[in-house]
Amino acid sequence: MAIPEVLANVYDAKPIYVTTYLPKNTGYGLMGLMDLLTRVHEDWIRNQDELMDIGSSITQIMKRNFEGQTDKADVTKDLVNLAVSQLKQNFDHDYGGFGNEPKFPTPHNLMFLLAYSSLEADEKTLFMVENTLTNMYKGGIYDHIGYGFSRYSTDAKWLIPHFEKMLYDNALLAIAYLETYQHTKNSLYRVIATQILEYIHREMTDMEGGFYSAQDADSEGVEGKYYVFTPDEINSVLQNDDAGFFCNYFNITKEGSFEGSSIPNRLHATELNPENERVSRLCNYIYRYRQNRYKLHKDDKILTSWNSLMISAYAKAAIILQCKEYADIAERAVNFINTKLIDKDGRLYVRYRDGEAANNGNLDDYAFLCYALLCVYDATFNTIYLKQAIELMDKMLLDFWDDINEGFFLTGNDSEELIYRPKEVYDGAIPSGNSVAGYVLQRIAHITTNSKYREYADKQLRFLAGQVKNHPASYCFAQLAFLGALYPSKEIICVVSNKDDNITTAKTIKRNPRENPEFEELKKYMASHYNPNMTVIVKTKQNEEELQKIVKYIKDYHAIDDKTTYYICEDHHCHAPTTKL
Repeated sequence: MAIPEVLANVYDAKPIYVTTYLPKNTGYGLMGLMDLLTRVHEDWIRNQDELMDIGSSITQIMKRNFEGQTDKADVTKDLVNLAVSQLKQNFDHDYGGFGNEPKFPTPHNLMFLLAYSSLEADEKTLFMVENTLTNMYKGGIYDHIGYGFSRYSTDAKWLIPHFEKMLYDNALLAIAYLETYQHTKNSLYRVIATQILEYIHREMTDMEGGFYSAQDADSEGVEGKYYVFTPDEINSVLQNDDAGFFCNYFNITKEGSFEGSSIPNRLHATELNPENERVSRLCNYIYRYRQNRYKLHKDDKILTSWNSLMISAYAKAAIILQCKEYADIAERAVNFINTKLIDKDGRLYVRYRDGEAANNGNLDDYAFLCYALLCVYDATFNTIYLKQAIELMDKMLLDFWDDINEGFFLTGNDSEELIYRPKEVYDGAIPSGNSVAGYVLQRIAHITTNSKYREYADKQLRFLAGQVKNHPASYCFAQLAFLGALYPSKEIICVVSNKDDNITTAKTIKRNPRENPEFEELKKYMASHYNPNMTVIVKTKQNEEELQKIVKYIKDYHAIDDKTTYYICEDHHCHAPTTKL
């Protein structure tokens, strides 16, 4: 809609009215948008100067509150413990999760609690994680037929979801299930994680390797229609014995659980065995029937930030499940971003669709991709990913860092000028760019021991601590960064001897050092040991020159007796080298 002529000469994009929700029409004590527009038009004609003053006042308040965040605080265990305490107070002991319905998965809360439980040997926080992950899987928020999680649950039991599936939810949940499996060795979590990744690969992956954004909740204009069933439908697809078994297994009843139909769920189950061969076979039949029954719209935008989270999930799956296919998927998606969403000057773009990349990247895009690259390095030991992560961090510091008040702005220096430059810190449905930036800065500082990154990491963590101190449980990804600073780090530096390097072709090792058969011991150790503060660096004959440019101290680590040698360290203080991990 064109700007009216009366506004055109003075239009400066300052807000004159602030609200959180507007219905279209006035009613139930709320002014509607249509009436509001009429009132604004009338006031503009009569009281233009007053509205301009209001706009200036609101703008100043916003700038003061959101751009001038100056509070700093020390990162302490008290801050971490308070976050844990607040989460415990808000925890639903019956069904898991936090707070009242609607209930959101918020997997970064679980990732933080899992890390805390490991570092502190705290069984209560581990119970919170496992209780939540198990009950979410049992409920209808999980798609037991085609896999993957919906956006949130409208009830406390996780039974009735808002059926939309988001890429970022499934990426972060896959990480939470994978890491919990790694820590507990409970195969249930492994199976759920692999099912999520199977769903993404089957339904949400572009031919060139990127990941789509979402699937709609609606089919033919009806929410959930695609996902629900009646016993008669199941009887029409499966044989009698199988139909009865399937309906009983997934609680599909005549009464239904959602508008006369049933959402498949396992809330009534006393034992969970998602690897049941009969169930898997029957689900395949119902899945194919469901696909042909109704159409489900897909949002096929490929977003840099959300793709980065899914890359991280596949990379972690490659490590924890020792599966090369997952590493290949992660590397292919990184290549997609590098070729489609980064220009020759290293500038990231927000999204890709129909052959076009658009919109300058925000902090989330840079920080999340940096996180993903570090994960892919862990999965492959390919120095190129570590190098790119550091280059991205340098660009983040150049384009987004606030030299006056510290922390990262949401938008870059070359972005469109807004009425203020916001800094987002709150870890809501998705972690904030500032929290993830703090985490990756901490990791890069630790890997490189470069004083520049250490200085910025310390500043960023103090900035985060200052913002989160009043309610730290709302900033759980920032808390993961705090754990990295507060608890001892573990390092494994692996030096592959020249002799071992020659076992596999140099070309293969240069592309992916993890393919060297000498890494079996290291791969098994990384898969079986959950340690949120562990770093692994691999030095080979092929990557030594490039690695030394990034990790300068690596030149002092050598193979012993012409055998692959491990240096096991804590906070960079190493035990005597050994050839047996």
